[in-house]
Amino acid sequence: MKVIESLKVKEKVYIEKLENGLTVMIIPKKDVKQKYVIWGTKYGSNDSKFVVPGENEPIEVPQGVAHFLEHKMFEQENGTNSLDTLTSLGVNANAYTTNDHTAYLFKGIDNFYEALDELMDYVQHPYFTDENVEKEKGIIGQEIMMYDDSPQWRLYMNTLTAMYHNHPIKIDTAGSIETISHIDKDVLYKCYNTFYNPSNMIFVACGDFVPEEFLEEIKKRLIDTKGNGEIKRIYPEEPEEIVKKREEKQMQVSVPFYCIGLKLKPAANNEEMVKRQIANQIILDILCGKSSKLYNKLYDAGTLFAPPDLEDEEHKDYAFIMMSGVTPDPDKVYKEITNEIETLKAEGIEKSDFERIKKNTYGEYVREYEDVETMGRNFLADAIKGINNFDYLEAIESINLEYTEQILKDLFNEDKMVLSIIK
Repeated sequence: MKVIESLKVKEKVYIEKLENGLTVMIIPKKDVKQKYVIWGTKYGSNDSKFVVPGENEPIEVPQGVAHFLEHKMFEQENGTNSLDTLTSLGVNANAYTTNDHTAYLFKGIDNFYEALDELMDYVQHPYFTDENVEKEKGIIGQEIMMYDDSPQWRLYMNTLTAMYHNHPIKIDTAGSIETISHIDKDVLYKCYNTFYNPSNMIFVACGDFVPEEFLEEIKKRLIDTKGNGEIKRIYPEEPEEIVKKREEKQMQVSVPFYCIGLKLKPAANNEEMVKRQIANQIILDILCGKSSKLYNKLYDAGTLFAPPDLEDEEHKDYAFIMMSGVTPDPDKVYKEITNEIETLKAEGIEKSDFERIKKNTYGEYVREYEDVETMGRNFLADAIKGINNFDYLEAIESINLEYTEQILKDLFNEDKMVLSIIK
C-alpha cells in the first residue's frame, strides 16, 4: 500500500487502488475506540448529463437522480431496510448527496464487522421496482417542500441562482417535484451501473485498524465487478459574470436573512485550489470574522448579532464564497463589507492580523484530525477532487502576506458579488 505521512500531525494514510479500480484509504488511529467508514461515489447532483463508458452518445437524466438513488439504496429485496439494520446493530449510520459525490457511512464501537457486512452488501445490491420508486417520489416530494419552506435553504439557493447562469450548482440537490416525476427504475439502474462502479468509488476508513488486515476485510466483501473506464461528464459553459446583483424573497422570518455571494473563477489546478482556499479563509476571517474590526463595529451598532457564517467552495469547474447571517439592515452590511474590502486592498492587511489569523487557521486544520468522523469525511471529499487532505497542512506554510493580498485584489471584486435577502 502507498503510505502518505504528515509529520505535522503525526498521521498516516494508507492508499491502495484495487484491480477493479476501487481506491481504498485507511487512516489508522491507534487506541481510538470509535471506528468510522465512509464509501463514496463520484456522483452528485451536478452529474445529469454524461457519456456512459463504452458508448458514444451523451444521455441526460432528470435532475435529482443522485439524491433519489441515495434514498433507494437502503431498501432491500427481502423487505428490510439497511438503515434500520445498521441502527439495530448499535452503529450511527447515514448517507448524503452533494453536488459532486454521494456517500454511505457508519460510526460505531460494537458489532463493527457485522455493520461492515451490511454496508458493503446494500451498496453493491440495488433493488428498484416500479412500486418502490413511485412510493419514494412522495417521500422526496415532501422533503423538497420542506426545504422550500426553509429560509436558510432558500437564501442559499437564491444566492447561487443570482451568481450562476448555466452551471448545475444552482440546481437543488434533490431536484424538483416536476423533475423527480420523470425518474423510473430504468433511469436509476442506468445511473447506478454507470456511477457505482468501483473504478468511480473511494472507500475511506478511520480508526484503530491494521491497514493491511483491514484491506483484506474490504476485499473479501467486494463482489466480482470490473472497472468500467472513465465517465465523461458534460457541463454547460458558464460565463464569468454574475446573473444579477440582488435577489429578494419574502418568507415568515422575524429578522431579515442576508447572504453576500462572491463568484470566483475556478483555480487553474489542484495545488492552486488548496493554496487559494487557505488564503480565502484567512481573508474572510480578517474581513468580518469574530475578532475583526468590522464585525465588532457592526455588532456594537446593532447591525449584526453574530459573526457571519463564512463558506468557501473550491471545485474544478466552479468556486464561490458566501458570507451570511441575520440583520435588520442587509444593505448596510453589504455596503460595509464592500467598503472594508476596498480599504484592505488600498491600505493592505496588517501583518500582525495576518500572522494571528494564519496561526488560528492552522490550528483549525489540526483540530480536524482529533475526530475519526471529521477525518474520514474530509479525506473522502478531498479525494473526490483529487486532493490529499494533508496537502492543506503542507501548503499553509507557503501562504505569506504578499500572496494573500494578491488573492484579495484578484478575487474580491464587487462586480462578481451578489446580495440575497429573505425579508
